[in-house]
Amino acid sequence: MGGPRRPTIDVVLTADAVDARQLAGASALVIDVLRASTTMITALTNGAAAIIPVADLDDARGRAAALGPDALLAGERHGDPPPGFDLGNSPLEFTPARVAGRTIVMTTSNGTRALAAASGAGAVAVAALINAGAAAAWAQARGTDVVVICSGELGQPSLEDHACAGVVVARLTAGTADWELTPAAEEARSLGLRYAKEPLRLAADAPHARTLAAQGRAADVEACLAVDTTTVVPVRLPGVDKLVSGSR
Repeated sequence: MGGPRRPTIDVVLTADAVDARQLAGASALVIDVLRASTTMITALTNGAAAIIPVADLDDARGRAAALGPDALLAGERHGDPPPGFDLGNSPLEFTPARVAGRTIVMTTSNGTRALAAASGAGAVAVAALINAGAAAAWAQARGTDVVVICSGELGQPSLEDHACAGVVVARLTAGTADWELTPAAEEARSLGLRYAKEPLRLAADAPHARTLAAQGRAADVEACLAVDTTTVVPVRLPGVDKLVSGSR
């Protein structure tokens, strides 16, 4: 007789590729390095009370209005804040002075869509390079199958999300044989290990990073490519429509 089944780690490269069947009972880590997941993590690190991720612009405006003047409306379309928004999608905007104690309603082109795609998981958390170690520890502590969901860029895989997923998988599997990796997770781990020691190479290698830099957002890119600068992991539990800090 074989031993107990080892939990599985899988990696999905875009929000559109998520299969709800693989999420049942699993822990999902959602990644959008440039920039939504980095920004969400930064907001909670800097004292935001909660983040409500919303896919649609009109829904976001309605949710913020219903919450009243203490709520902040944040996000982007085509990289820029929509009209009437308090904040965009730059982690550098989400300072303690701006967000401490506030609830943030947030909608972005890719990251909030990926969070919606992950909704069927047993638990959902947000990962990026800036909290890679803490996100891996959160998933390790859950003891379930793990599905790492890359947001991608408008339906296409993105190098920075793929590499970040690989860094997280490498952290999860370091020094242990407790996990079963799918081929997609093995591929991501290999990629992540190539960038783990020099993540700033993604600024040149990732097309989206180059696009952001060309738009004058090179400082955002540099901030998003820092590794393990926080231990905050935004988490969304079943039946809860907001993200809160799961650890510090």
